[in-house]
Amino acid sequence: MHELEPFYNWKHIYSAEEDSRSVFFGREYSEFEFTQKVYNYFIHPQWDDIGSQTLYLKVLMADYDLQYVIIELIGEWNDAIENDIMTLKRDVIDSLIAVGITKFILIGENVLNFHSSDDCYYEEWYDDIADLGGWILLLNMPDQSTYDFLKVGNDRYVQLLNFSEWRTYTPNNLFIKLDNYILKKLNN
Repeated sequence: MHELEPFYNWKHIYSAEEDSRSVFFGREYSEFEFTQKVYNYFIHPQWDDIGSQTLYLKVLMADYDLQYVIIELIGEWNDAIENDIMTLKRDVIDSLIAVGITKFILIGENVLNFHSSDDCYYEEWYDDIADLGGWILLLNMPDQSTYDFLKVGNDRYVQLLNFSEWRTYTPNNLFIKLDNYILKKLNN
């Protein structure tokens, strides 16, 4: 797992640690000190700790004019024991909403497991942005994690989509493609 780096091909376009509106502003990263773990396996030091013992992320892009963010996730998303959705919502998402972000693209291909609890934080997140034309889209979550996510009905608030070619797009082109997908889905 220590070789799984956050996607870095957009680093020249956006860096959360250099963005004064980001909760990760000013963070410094090592390329050599591995201190964070998921399941006793070290993960790459470029991932951001959000206070969960099992879920880490990286904000790959935030565009305040277009009001979207792209966040890559790694680890176990555990709402049952760790209440990861509360941690994510309170410590990251609420800050993004406060600066005008209403459209959330989550990359979930490195979410190894999903353990559910209730859906109140998902509902709250959706309610916070729905009247503003916002949405939440989760890309490429592994089959088992997707199954567990759908089993509890979280897809009422978070749209799921497999879109493996996301890395071939620039952030804005990816956002436009996914925004059009959501608009078409809502209009049908």
